[in-house]
Amino acid sequence: MSDAAPAEHEEPAPPALPPHFGLIFAGLMVTMLLASLDQTIVATALPTIVGELSGVSHMAWVTTAYILAATVAMPVYGRLGDLVGRKRLFLSAIAVFIAGSVVGGIAQDMGTLITGRAIQGLGGGGLMITSQAIVADLVPPRQRAKYMAPMGAVFGLSAVAGPLLGGWFTDHHDWRWAFWINLPLGFLALAVCAFALRLPRRAVKVSFDWAGFVLMAAAVTCTVLVADFGGTDYAWSDPLILGLAAGGVAAWVLFFLVQGRATEPLIPLRLFRSRIFNIATLIGLISIGVGMFAVIGYMPTYLQMVYGVGATESGLLLIPMVVGIMGTAVPSGHLISRTGRYKIYPILGVAVMSVTVVLMSTLEVDTPLPVLCGYFFLLGAGMGMMIQNLVLAVQNAFPVSDVGTATSANNFFREIGATLGTAAVGAVFTHRLSDQLAERIPPEAAGAVGDPESLTPALVRALPEPVRDAVVASYQHALTPVFGYLLPLFLVSLVLAFLLPEKVLSNSNTDTGAEPGVELGADADAGAGAGAGAAPEPAGETETAEPARA
Repeated sequence: MSDAAPAEHEEPAPPALPPHFGLIFAGLMVTMLLASLDQTIVATALPTIVGELSGVSHMAWVTTAYILAATVAMPVYGRLGDLVGRKRLFLSAIAVFIAGSVVGGIAQDMGTLITGRAIQGLGGGGLMITSQAIVADLVPPRQRAKYMAPMGAVFGLSAVAGPLLGGWFTDHHDWRWAFWINLPLGFLALAVCAFALRLPRRAVKVSFDWAGFVLMAAAVTCTVLVADFGGTDYAWSDPLILGLAAGGVAAWVLFFLVQGRATEPLIPLRLFRSRIFNIATLIGLISIGVGMFAVIGYMPTYLQMVYGVGATESGLLLIPMVVGIMGTAVPSGHLISRTGRYKIYPILGVAVMSVTVVLMSTLEVDTPLPVLCGYFFLLGAGMGMMIQNLVLAVQNAFPVSDVGTATSANNFFREIGATLGTAAVGAVFTHRLSDQLAERIPPEAAGAVGDPESLTPALVRALPEPVRDAVVASYQHALTPVFGYLLPLFLVSLVLAFLLPEKVLSNSNTDTGAEPGVELGADADAGAGAGAGAAPEPAGETETAEPARA
């Protein structure tokens, strides 16, 4: 794709942002933070929660219920937002999220808690998608980069802040505050957005894709359950896992067949005719979904087991990653707004992450902590150049009428990648750990170590020094090579980043993209004008009648 200068024509000055935009954006940031925090905030509180509610056997469902519900909800919110307007949908998502938080906060048994988490997920998935789509509604593509960057950094912040907050609430107050904290912040965001947010409403008869929704829910459920329980709670050869895998494959195939026939599909197949959508989504799925979450998911355990730090300290040691994300996300967003070009940042981001996983694969038991924190910073710096810039590229490839659908589909596949990536890394790590412990622990000491599945940092620290050193070495040799195994995935992602078409961002929301499936190069797009885009939507809180969709 050529990087020649745009055709000589004056880019119109960016339109003024809507009234109260700063207030609106603050509300969107709060809701994005709440939704992403609740993926991780209960992690450190779970031992206390399941002990109090007598539900150890159902522990995994506290996290799984949220992820499942949020993933299934994403395409629904994205598509309905494009069809009927986003304001009421967004306010409804906040209300659902608050309701789920109340149910979780008052739970007296595991069933109620898991139900509350599922309700939270139904709202949280909508908050993550709709907040990004609302920014796309209010801000033209070129200026949008400045505002999408902080929203992307929220994801990295939540990965660190969630476990820290959950542990702090549990240790110093009550684990239920992990739910109660959502109420004042949620009601504040609800009031701000209800007052200040002005978006188009459409009076449209929607033919909801119920068959697609059921098949998608079945496919996602089977995928998540196989990823979460395969190789841990059940052997990969267990009939239950094999049945879930077969059911998942069948549901995915049927889902995409239905999407080709539905009147208003949740994930229209026309999205896949866009090279920008396909490539940007694959980069996000591989580098962010698989790579980022796989590393983040296992480094706190590594820090506790190998370096002997506490749970809180292991979370604090990940702060350099958040600094790295902010350090590149915000400047890259401003540079994109100035130049209108984004392609270089995914290339640099994947390259930096590729180098980082190679460095992390060389970790030794005695690697100084400052060096490891430096690697976390590099990982964050790579992520910061990609997280929201890829979403921006996808949004820019489609007209306004499809921006929510495209945003939700991109996030949906990224979430699937995160689930599968974390499970794959966990399966390889668990297998290697068993082998390493069997090789390094003498038979006479095996009784002191016990079941490898039950090893905790406190138990490891209590072991005799020679046995403790063997366990620590086993963890180090089990996990660090896995980072090296991720390198081929990142190299594939790097090739894809070079192949990503670049469509120069416009200063106007009236030409946000070509008709779905029409791909424009950088040069062609520069002079394309608004003719290829959708007609501008009304600027205020108006209602426009549309015919029933055929």
